[in-house]
Amino acid sequence: MEKLFEVVYEDDELLVVNKPAGLVCHPTKTDERSSLIGRARLYLGKESRPHLVNRLDRETSGVTLMAKREATAGELGRLWESRQVGKEYLAIVHGHVLETGGVIEAPLGKDEQSRVAIKDRVRADGAPARTEFWVERRFQYPVCKPAGDGQSVGTNHEFSLLRVRPPTGRKHQIRIHLAHLGHPIVGDKLYGGDEDLYLALVENRLTPEQWRRLMVPHHALHAREVRFVWRGEERVFSAEPEAWFARFAMAEAAEGK
Repeated sequence: MEKLFEVVYEDDELLVVNKPAGLVCHPTKTDERSSLIGRARLYLGKESRPHLVNRLDRETSGVTLMAKREATAGELGRLWESRQVGKEYLAIVHGHVLETGGVIEAPLGKDEQSRVAIKDRVRADGAPARTEFWVERRFQYPVCKPAGDGQSVGTNHEFSLLRVRPPTGRKHQIRIHLAHLGHPIVGDKLYGGDEDLYLALVENRLTPEQWRRLMVPHHALHAREVRFVWRGEERVFSAEPEAWFARFAMAEAAEGK
């Protein structure tokens, strides 16, 4: 049976886990394993009432905090609301980002032209948003495309591994800002340039060709670290990305191919 999740830290008040990519945080189905909260209840016991402190998108993996008591959730929630929490992500994006690092400041709001109700975009009348990034490495990776004779042709594509910090925490902020920079996250079905990929995902109709275009099973964004001061003590929780992310991030196309 599939493992519930990787436990990063646990005490009487907190359960910190490395949320798997592809798992929603809140229950949406009757299957207890279909959400992070459902799995937490299986892990802690059916009488438990875990409270999410921070939330990640379905396809984003990484550090997620749950409080075992409502009062603890309230305490920590106030830290998040007042932006006293440092968050660091890893992202694999299309193309070689030429700068060693930078800051993206662009307001975000609803994308009223999109067929997807949850989609946002950069817009002048949006909420202020700031994303900081650093390039960890630039690399190439062979991507296979179908040839006319039914065979596959491999060509090298450029990618960058970024370390990202979002001082503001707007919905989909990192994904939108990196796409706005011209370097969308690998595997991003909503902000990668073709939102039909997202609609195909939710309608369970992604074709083999669409999966080949996406290259990875989930979008390549991982919440690596959360850092904050609580009750006079600095707390730091970190987790490494899943194997598919690590393999892609550390790949290098063979020279001359």
